[in-house]
Amino acid sequence: MTNTGDERGREKPSRRNIIKGAGLAVGGLAVGAAGGAAAVAAVPDGTPKSAMAIPVAGPWRPAHGHVDVTWSVDTSQKLVALTFDDGPMPNWTGMVHDILDAEKAKATFFMVGERAVANAKIIHGRMDRHEAGNHTWAHKDMSRLTHAEAVDAIHRAHKAIAQITGKEPRHLRPPFGQLGGTTMSAAGQLGYDLTLWGIKMLEKTYENHPQGLVDYIVNNVTPGTIVLAHDHGNPDRLVALRNLSKMIQGLRAKGFEFVTVSELVAASGPPAQAPQKPSRSPSPLTGH
Repeated sequence: MTNTGDERGREKPSRRNIIKGAGLAVGGLAVGAAGGAAAVAAVPDGTPKSAMAIPVAGPWRPAHGHVDVTWSVDTSQKLVALTFDDGPMPNWTGMVHDILDAEKAKATFFMVGERAVANAKIIHGRMDRHEAGNHTWAHKDMSRLTHAEAVDAIHRAHKAIAQITGKEPRHLRPPFGQLGGTTMSAAGQLGYDLTLWGIKMLEKTYENHPQGLVDYIVNNVTPGTIVLAHDHGNPDRLVALRNLSKMIQGLRAKGFEFVTVSELVAASGPPAQAPQKPSRSPSPLTGH
């Protein structure tokens, strides 16, 4: 999370306390006389409730005063974050963990809450060096949810993932990468930031050309890139997982280090500057 310096002199509320407090009103944000109906009435006719970025007409602010949305990170360091969505699932997540263990690489797993509950044994004892992210409870399109529904989807998944992995998620990835105003307001209420991606596995494109997918990823990752992959889905996605080792080795050969999303965000800084050509000295006669 971005530290603005406002926390000096007082204790910053923990994510656990923020989530716990929000859980008391998970059915919807408690509002007073200036309630949510007035806020909805103030927008143009036909605007879906999911577009509402402010959940109430009265005073409101997110837990940290802001929500960050990250596609990639500005950094001069050769760091890359592998991320895997939609698990944990049998025959998929274990394969990914086996490869990451063999390559000694870190990753961030954006888990679906109900799948984490159903398949907790798959990830038991395997998340020590990895990061757990929140991919909502049931993988519904958040751009179509009301604020209360979005809060519930995030909150239920948070509780399950934290209990099963022992790690409290810090980053939310909305299913399908779909954003809506209520996605932002719910994330803000629960103290989350949003993590998208800068490059994804094009499994369908390279289903019959595995080396092409390897080359595509290795040649297009730059410092600060977040890579999207999946540990569940259609069979064509297996082309990425079966060639994951080659991608990791190819990126390491170019000097890249694999980090979690939180580690990548913490390394944010000025991007590497391309060397500039030296300027010509002015002519003593023309001044040009």
